[in-house]
Amino acid sequence: MLLLTKLAALGIVIWFYMTAVKIGEPPIKWAVIGLIGYILTWFLVDFFLDTALSAIATKSKGGYFIVGQIPVVGGLISSYFIRKKLMNDASAAK
Repeated sequence: MLLLTKLAALGIVIWFYMTAVKIGEPPIKWAVIGLIGYILTWFLVDFFLDTALSAIATKSKGGYFIVGQIPVVGGLISSYFIRKKLMNDASAAK
């Protein structure tokens, strides 16, 4: 279950780094911002939503696995919007 979390975090770092290189922004800064945004969102969704739905999901093994992946999806969605905001700020500065 945590393998998907780690793979998504690695993908976020690469995605932000490559985007920053492509548009001429500092890539390390962007990669760190993307990773922090993903991790914070992952923990918030895991704390609030995953723990609340765990009681319901323990009735079936498949449901428990699906509920366990909700924080990853939340982190990916927030990363998309963080990247979009960074790109808008970079284009406005130029």
